[in-house]
Amino acid sequence: MKVFRSLFRGKRGESVVLIDVGASSIAGAYVHYGENESPALIYMRRVPIEIREGEPHGRAMLRALRILGDVLVQEGAPMLARSTGSGSADIILVSVDAPWQETSVRTEHFERTTPFTFTKALVSKELEKSRANVPEKVLADESVIGTILNGYETTRPYGKKVHRASVVVLTSLIDKKIADGIISILQGIYHTKRILPISGSSLRYQAMRTVFPHERDALILDAMGSLTSVVLVRKGLLMSVSEIGDTTENDPAWVRKVADGFAEIAKRYPLPRTIFLLAHEPEISSLRAKLDEARLGSLWLSDNPPKIVSILASHVAGSIQHANTTSPDLLILLMARYYQAKGKEEKF
Repeated sequence: MKVFRSLFRGKRGESVVLIDVGASSIAGAYVHYGENESPALIYMRRVPIEIREGEPHGRAMLRALRILGDVLVQEGAPMLARSTGSGSADIILVSVDAPWQETSVRTEHFERTTPFTFTKALVSKELEKSRANVPEKVLADESVIGTILNGYETTRPYGKKVHRASVVVLTSLIDKKIADGIISILQGIYHTKRILPISGSSLRYQAMRTVFPHERDALILDAMGSLTSVVLVRKGLLMSVSEIGDTTENDPAWVRKVADGFAEIAKRYPLPRTIFLLAHEPEISSLRAKLDEARLGSLWLSDNPPKIVSILASHVAGSIQHANTTSPDLLILLMARYYQAKGKEEKF
């Protein structure tokens, strides 16, 4: 611990609380982002959501969040203080999974007969005009995840003269009552109003882009939440997000639902030959085996099956300093990478 503590002595940075809200459990962590240093996971704890008889799922989740918050303050904050010199957090990032979130993708187009300057203000104004209000939902995040200028993808689009442009927008919606409950509890625990909610599937897709930046064509099969979702990435751009069914090892129809989801995508796009499988590590082996047995190659009109890559915590852990003795938690590690990448793009 002395060696780890010396990493931060006298260095500026910020400490972030990461909260992962799942259907069956909740995790919390303290991560410190020092200048010119890899993120450092200082403390992490996961607690189960225990539903009492007749109790709504959301109420049980909020009760678990209060329990987790007490643990973070009593156990985690002192560890943060010993490591960085301060036990306070600058910001709280909250990832919320199904059944309390929705993720969607859309493309907005800009075209004029004469050249115009493509600016961030122009995009913001158009997104505000096209944004739909959904009753009982809160807009948690609206991220531009791809930009095409005059037919060419670019990572630095603003300030350029163009005739036409398109932006791919990823949107996170969270149940309003759940979002209000989460924020109320966290504001009661921490003295910060900088609480940033985002849907779990949106966060994981954006984090995966940083972990595998060279995989520009892939399917991401996300079985982390209570619903399995499929994300299609083509030429580095997210083309579709769809939920296809419950996530459970014991559901005999799970593989069929996955195959149907892939087949639906194949009606509109060629299927990439790489499938990233995201699932909790106790379940990932059995889900992978089910996919291997399903002989999905026929969907690719080929005898050769697609390449399935099971994403493990070890794929992410190497880029994060780990002071906690708890086993690495994939969801928390992806959250840490998401915040690191987002911070490079823009200030929260």
